[in-house]
Order: sequence, then structure tokens, then C-alpha cells
Amino acid sequence: MSDLDQFIAAFDVDDPAFIADPYPTLDALREATPIFWNEATGQWMLTRFNDVSAALKNRALGRDYTHRYTHEELGRSEPDQKWTKFHEHERWSLLCLEPPDHTRLRRLVSKVFTPSSIARLADPIAAISDELLDQCADAGTFDLLADYAQPYSVAVICSMLGVPRADTQLLLGWSHAIVKMYELSASDEVKQSADKAAGEYIDYTRALIADKRARPDGLLLSELVQVEDGGATLTEDEIISTTMVLVEAGHEATVNTLGNGFRALMAHRDQWDRVVQHDVTPASTVEELLRFDPPLQMFERWVLEADTEIAGQRVRVGDEIAMLFGAAQRDPRRFDKPAKFDVGRDDPGHIGFGGGIHFCIGAPLARQELIRSVEGIVSRFPDLRLVDEPTYHPTFVIRGLTGLTVATG
Repeated sequence: MSDLDQFIAAFDVDDPAFIADPYPTLDALREATPIFWNEATGQWMLTRFNDVSAALKNRALGRDYTHRYTHEELGRSEPDQKWTKFHEHERWSLLCLEPPDHTRLRRLVSKVFTPSSIARLADPIAAISDELLDQCADAGTFDLLADYAQPYSVAVICSMLGVPRADTQLLLGWSHAIVKMYELSASDEVKQSADKAAGEYIDYTRALIADKRARPDGLLLSELVQVEDGGATLTEDEIISTTMVLVEAGHEATVNTLGNGFRALMAHRDQWDRVVQHDVTPASTVEELLRFDPPLQMFERWVLEADTEIAGQRVRVGDEIAMLFGAAQRDPRRFDKPAKFDVGRDDPGHIGFGGGIHFCIGAPLARQELIRSVEGIVSRFPDLRLVDEPTYHPTFVIRGLTGLTVATG
């Protein structure tokens, strides 16, 4: 067996050791080859930063293929009808669409999801953060995820959308169940839970839309109901998919960036001290949290055009390209000493928010949430320390901790 074959074999998303620290394997794969065929997943996998960045912008690739080909034409199975509610929730997701639907939908969403609307959230974000950090201070020892990051993230999104804060736990549970469907080895039990959650979430959102039509409040969901551009409006199904993906993607990204990032800060006390002593800005710190141990480890695209070449490899229409963000974000061709956790790197040119037409529409909001969290936690708890060594969820695509117990002194 060649070295490359051994590295590919080590890419085992069901191996607890790989999940605990995938970076040695990802590093070995990246240095061995820019692209490889993974027989286990049936995908071409990209490992290097420039190739991943180029693939994100390559219009010969797409997040979907059904706007150009049938499943039969590409030799692929129809979507499993057992999971109809999950597929319904994804049908109009910005993450899954291609032009012209993506162009139309993103333009309409962008008319209400504006820099000014996000700027208006600064005070509510600060208030939610302060409220939760007050509770953490009173406790002395707390779980940074369960007691702060999770309720903080979902409360911010709900305040933006106009979702009652009393319902945040409902949305949190649905989101956790649904996103597990994106893993490479999701079991039928996981898929069943995801489909059930998607159905309940769709019903909830449909009822909420009806309420916003009757009683508009000027918040994002209400604005999505009313938005118009050249006579074009959003359908109810499009609004449902849009609001659901904003909650799911925004919540999971913020929570896992804070969890993975503060784990790194606690493990690198010299870097923690730099933040505490204001040698680096919270904004610079956040960019390194997004790069070093990213919450999204893999993003896929389909080959849509013949005669396409990716990283020197000729690929066929219907092939799936999996971009390994964790490998790319530690590519020494792009980042100096990439294995070093350096909060002063101050490099926003990573791919933590994707790229191309699918660049995360919520990136400005996520950055604002994360910066406020770093500011608040560091100023209140300069002697923060880890109580227990945390463990990661047994998932690869979405990488996050099961908890992060810390003490304030």
C-alpha cells in the first residue's frame, strides 16, 4: 500500500481518533496530493487552499445539478422519499440553489438582509451577551456552549427574524437534529430524526409567516414576506427555506466557532494572554478562530460541464467534488506556519465563510456576534481556565464540541 493509500485509509469519519484530531491526516493528504479519489465516499477530495478557493468560484461546478440534468442522466438515485420533509426544507435553500433561482432569491434576501439591518442589531446583540455572561459570572463554573454560546446565538437570530425568544429552544433542537443529515455516515435513525425535525420546523415557520402577514413588525421575517424587486416576490416555501437555513447555518457556525476557538485559546495560554492584554484586537482573534479549527470541515459541489479540470485532474459531469476546508485552512502555501495558533495573524482571507456566489450571506452578522463574545468574555473573565478536557461530537462535516466547561478564576 502506498503512502497516499494509507493516508486515504486514515480518513475515517467513524474513527474516534480521527474525529478527535483530524489534522495530522488532513495535513498528510494535503502534502501528498492536491486531489484524490475517495472510494469510500465516492468523491474527489480537494486538499489545498488555492484549489479549494478556485473551486468555490468555479461556475463549471454547482451545489445542485437538477437544473441541468436528471438523476438518471448522471447515473444517480432519486432522493430517498423517506426523508421528504428534509428535502422540502432544503428545496429553496440558498446553500443548495444555482442560477437563475439562486440569483433571484439572493437578490431578494439581500434587499432586507442589509449592512444597516445588521448594524441595528449591535445593541440587541450586546444586551443578549451581557445577560448571559452575567449568569455565567454568578455561576463561576459554566459550560461555555450550553450556558452561553447556544442560547446567545439562537437568541440573536430569533431577535433578527422576529421569532419569539420563548421559542428559541424549539429552534435549537430542530437545528441540531437537521444538520446531522449532512454527515458522511448518517444512520437511518439520524435521518429519521432530521426529517421529523424538518417537518415540525416547516409547520412552525408557516404559522409564523401567517402571523407576520397579519401583524408585520418590521423585522427580517416580516420583511421577507413583503420584499419585492421588479415585481418579483418570495413564495412561502422560499421564505421557509431561507429562514430555516439562516437559523441552522448561522447558529451552528457561531456556536462551534466559539467552542472550538475557546478550546484553542485555553490550550494556548500565551495567545489568551495576548487577547487579555489587548495586544491583538478581538476582530483579529475571531479570524484566527475561524481558520484554525473550522466548524465546517467539508463543502461539496457537482461537476456540471464536460472537459472540466480540477487541481490538474480531469473530472466528469456528475462527479462530486468535496473541498476539505480543514486541510486547506492549514496549507503552508497560503498561511505562514499554519499549524501555529496565532491570534495576531489578522488574516480575513480564509475560506471559513465559503466563496463565490455561495459566500455566506450572514458572514457580517456572524463576525459581529463572535467579536462581541470575545470582547465580553475576555473583559469579564481574564483568568478563565479549562476545567475538563472537552470532546468533539462524533461528526466530521460539522465539527464541534459536546461541551466546554470553564471556570472564571
